[in-house]
Amino acid sequence: MTAREPVSEVPSAPNLGEVMSHAARALQEEHGDVEGTLQAITALAVGTVPNAEDCSISYVFARKRVEPRAASSELPGKVDALQGEIGQGPCLDAVWEQEVVRVDDVRADERWPEFAAKASDLGVGAMMCFQLFVEGDQLGALNLYSRTPGAFDDECEEIARMLAAHASVALAGAQHESNLRKGLDNRDLIGQAKGILMERHKLTADQAFGILARVSQNMNRKLADVARELSETGAVPDPAASGD
Repeated sequence: MTAREPVSEVPSAPNLGEVMSHAARALQEEHGDVEGTLQAITALAVGTVPNAEDCSISYVFARKRVEPRAASSELPGKVDALQGEIGQGPCLDAVWEQEVVRVDDVRADERWPEFAAKASDLGVGAMMCFQLFVEGDQLGALNLYSRTPGAFDDECEEIARMLAAHASVALAGAQHESNLRKGLDNRDLIGQAKGILMERHKLTADQAFGILARVSQNMNRKLADVARELSETGAVPDPAASGD
């Protein structure tokens, strides 16, 4: 099998579907692994979108805090941090205002003067940002970077838009499966803790669960955390020992 050649031109219409199909299969392989899915998306974006040299996925909290979750290099992380520090930039606009933001020439862009000057100094020439998801006050964005102004045209944007759509579905699926696995793990922990209480104190399942629930409420701790401590130590957590 020959090595994959870098994508240097916009895929032609007949094989664009093939490119997207490959992307979907690659993302499917990461099902249930949120971090793996995030990294796979960034790698696919750089390999699929023409002229994209770097990629990051950012989570934005409370309309201002930008947290890099995955990046192809150090540059995207610096740009994410910059937007969080000054409270302006294309990533923030993409998640809150427009869903898609393209910056053809970062230094010359007048929408975010402070960001434009500092991002350009970091070496960013052009950017594209796409909203990935919205969950309450947590939002996600896919950000593409080139060091050359004017690197992204309409066809690049359309390919990136299609990839972002695939990425959104894959990320939602991975998060859902991760939550299901976590729920099953928590259920097993609670069942184990109930079993310990039932055997030790000759309780029914409902009585054992009632003890765990009361400790959870009194200590303001998650039920699964209380069950985990009991399972690991053999003792019911003591609210007095916590200093509450």
